[in-house]
Amino acid sequence: MWDALQFEFMRNALLAGVLVSISCGIIGSLVVANRLVFLSGGIAHAAFGGIGLALYLGFSPTLGAALFSVAVSMIMGGVSLKSKHRADTIIGVLWAVGMALGIILIDLTPGYNVDPMSYLFGSILSVSKADSWFTAALDVVIFLIILAFYREFLAMSYDEEFAFVVGVPVRFLYFLLLCMTALSIVMIIRVVGLILVIALLTIPPYIAEKYTNSLWKMMVLSSLLGILFTFVGLWLSYSYDFTSGATIILVAGVAFFLTQIIHSINGRTLQAHRR
Repeated sequence: MWDALQFEFMRNALLAGVLVSISCGIIGSLVVANRLVFLSGGIAHAAFGGIGLALYLGFSPTLGAALFSVAVSMIMGGVSLKSKHRADTIIGVLWAVGMALGIILIDLTPGYNVDPMSYLFGSILSVSKADSWFTAALDVVIFLIILAFYREFLAMSYDEEFAFVVGVPVRFLYFLLLCMTALSIVMIIRVVGLILVIALLTIPPYIAEKYTNSLWKMMVLSSLLGILFTFVGLWLSYSYDFTSGATIILVAGVAFFLTQIIHSINGRTLQAHRR
């Protein structure tokens, strides 16, 4: 792996992976704690509509995906609050419509030279320094927001009704979290693609939750796990000529199942000792 770092594109890829892992660790922990995984999946897939719209109108696909994702996240958030019993259906519809809209708009774009597969499955090796700077700025913004509202997010994540009663602005924080999730997803798409985005957003926090006893520790550990999965995935993809995004997720998936097995064995051992 070290010899691969002589190439600028590999250094950019590793830097992008580290920066994305930080945002995934922070936002992913809140997504898992607040049970917003399905909603996040809807945002991720609907983002393809923004990519198609940007290509059709001739501006940055990243900007298009960001604007579209934030707009869709606000709609999904409003629906999930007002009609919880129908939220999964409407999110599923927006999920499908966003994907379909993106594909149709790309078909209508005359002479486009962008490979849609790079957005579906990621293209971390083509990430530029400008993308990394944007991701770094997003990480700083997310960190400052979490620092300012950590106690409020903590209360909302583990006891929403109590948080509302004591005066925590739950609705505002809910939409703020969805907005940060949407922007984080746009950057994750550049690394692993929108089809695999939820895995990188949720697997590290899910593993970290088993070995931590506080939200901030969960954020830190999940960020470190994301960096580890990215580094190992890039090394394997470079060594064996695999697709980078898929390899990173496969590494995360193996770690997920290993921790599940270990946790199950430890649980059975503990029960045996108690008997």
